[in-house]
Amino acid sequence: MIDICTEILSNENITQDTFLLRFLSPELAASAEPGQFVMLKINEGNDPTLRRPFSICGTDEEGIVRIIYKVVGRGTRYLSDKKPGDYVSVLGPLGKGFKEIGRSKMIYLIAGGIGIAPLLFLCQKIESTDITFLTGFRTSGEIIDPALTGIETDNVIATDDGSIGYYGKVTNLLSERISRNNPGNICVYTCGPLPMLKAVRKICLENNIPCQVSMETFMACGLGVCQGCVVRSDISKTGKHYLHVCKEGPVFDIEKIDWDNV
Repeated sequence: MIDICTEILSNENITQDTFLLRFLSPELAASAEPGQFVMLKINEGNDPTLRRPFSICGTDEEGIVRIIYKVVGRGTRYLSDKKPGDYVSVLGPLGKGFKEIGRSKMIYLIAGGIGIAPLLFLCQKIESTDITFLTGFRTSGEIIDPALTGIETDNVIATDDGSIGYYGKVTNLLSERISRNNPGNICVYTCGPLPMLKAVRKICLENNIPCQVSMETFMACGLGVCQGCVVRSDISKTGKHYLHVCKEGPVFDIEKIDWDNV
């Protein structure tokens, strides 16, 4: 774990209220694994008081770390005003990342909105030639193209309003893809809004497909101290009533979460 004040290299508005931030940290870039995250202290002083969590969406050999974020409140609004040459305090990498699921031949990365971030890093690092991104957005103006972060992959887009790509939920698109293939050759990695995750879980359970999920939740410390990010777990699978998203996650085997009480 590294706690540094580092220089912002770029902070680009890539679509509507979504930004791609690049900062320099060779140590963090060398140690980060897909699925891990960082906590950013955006300003000096106490406004905002708490750090904000952001999934790492990629690194490179020059020591550059990338994150994608959406402006949703005061903290991210302040972050969006940062310019190249400004500095930000970074704590990370934190949490547990993705693990290899067996030796499946077909890998589906299921992303909903800003949930694409950790899956971009996974796509960068995973050793497979058969990876398909299924990405879901409400409308065309919110689409995040993996190519913006240097990732070239098969990307199938679904929009709720049908403005681009598949008309409907990305989970319906997943069901269609599974129906045309052997589920025994498939594994799934996913991140996105809660209703989407519950739907992915149902589809994978019905088809006996292994799946890992990157959870998104509010965090205050990112270290497992404040207890602010706990989620209910399936005690029969974990032996625990609760799991810390920041410490035991944010990546979990999807069956370990008690989805009826999340």
